[in-house]
Amino acid sequence: MSMTLEQVKDKLEKYGQQHLLKYYDELTQEQKQALLEQIEITDMSILEACHHREEMAQKGVITPLAAMQLSEIEANKESFTATGLEAIRGGKVGAVLLAGGMGTRLGSDDPKGMYNVGLTRNLYIFECLINNLMDVVKQAGAWIHLFVMTSDKNHEATVTFLNEHNFFGYSAEYIHFFKQEMAAATDYEGKIYLEEKGKLSTSPNGNGGWFISLKNAGLLDMVHQEGIEWINVFAVDNVLQRIADPCFIGATIQKNCVVGSKVVRKSAPDEKVGVMCLEDGRPSIVEYYELTEEMMHAKDANGDPAYNFGVILNYLFKEKDLEKMMASLPLHIVEKKIPYLDENGELVKPETPNGYKFESLVLDMIHQLDSCLPFEVVRSKEFAPIKNKTGVDSVDSARLLLVENGVVL
Repeated sequence: MSMTLEQVKDKLEKYGQQHLLKYYDELTQEQKQALLEQIEITDMSILEACHHREEMAQKGVITPLAAMQLSEIEANKESFTATGLEAIRGGKVGAVLLAGGMGTRLGSDDPKGMYNVGLTRNLYIFECLINNLMDVVKQAGAWIHLFVMTSDKNHEATVTFLNEHNFFGYSAEYIHFFKQEMAAATDYEGKIYLEEKGKLSTSPNGNGGWFISLKNAGLLDMVHQEGIEWINVFAVDNVLQRIADPCFIGATIQKNCVVGSKVVRKSAPDEKVGVMCLEDGRPSIVEYYELTEEMMHAKDANGDPAYNFGVILNYLFKEKDLEKMMASLPLHIVEKKIPYLDENGELVKPETPNGYKFESLVLDMIHQLDSCLPFEVVRSKEFAPIKNKTGVDSVDSARLLLVENGVVL
């Protein structure tokens, strides 16, 4: 049952957002319905947080967190892999692909995963990732449920594309789509902007919003029914990453950690990657812009850099623990440029930041948990991010790495 106009008005009054119905009478019946539904599903309790932005952003005491390095992984590879394969064959492992983004920075109007990195043949980002997952499916002799998170902007295009390509050989019954939830965008006073007369201005709820989005899409019931205990979350833009990697899963299980994080050795002390650490004694990630000079050059007991391992957005979470901490996930309030309707109902695209977006981040999910295993992988074998068209972390650099790893372009 949807909210009536009266109920919507009550909700808006409670949160001081009555201005959202300013153009209500000008809308068609369909637009009115869409606006009321959007207001109904928008979490307005978070807006008050923008008045406490400063104290929310404070970090605790940062200390190093040692990673499991390649030599230790190599020495225990057989045992870790056996444990991981057992979990996969038992149906205990699922994977979540974060694919809500568009290929805008690559010069494409399509979802990022549809980008073609091939030169003599078609080879799409989605295809690279599914091929990587298929390696494990073949090794284990068992399918792995893959949950694909899309966004409002790219859902239809993504679903259509993957269907048309028969999921690149993946079993259709093991692929499930869900949309990332949106959070309202506000001015500096916490008033929600309108981007159209019948539409609130919203943006995706951050890369930590995937679990609540999965849950609200009704897929958590399926996770429970299937007995999935571990979820490997990964981002769409790293074409070389290993997904549901049995060795990584086995190491996390054997070390009795509730989250594992794939990491690479930094290429330089000031490389722009987040680094695994402890914050007030709990696992966390310190962003590259938060690393002080002192931390950049700190050494561990072996004389190696203490903050040396960068995250690559490939995490393995124990599902039960995610459910426990959902309610306590903190919000990040980020200043952004938000297109909005001005006093005269004209759309303005600001040149400078004019308000806040509200996000939750994966690093906070990790910080809410008790134990984390940073698991080192070989950079040239598992890290080929595509963020730009050319230069560093680009289509060009990823192509070189794919070729180096024997992928025919």
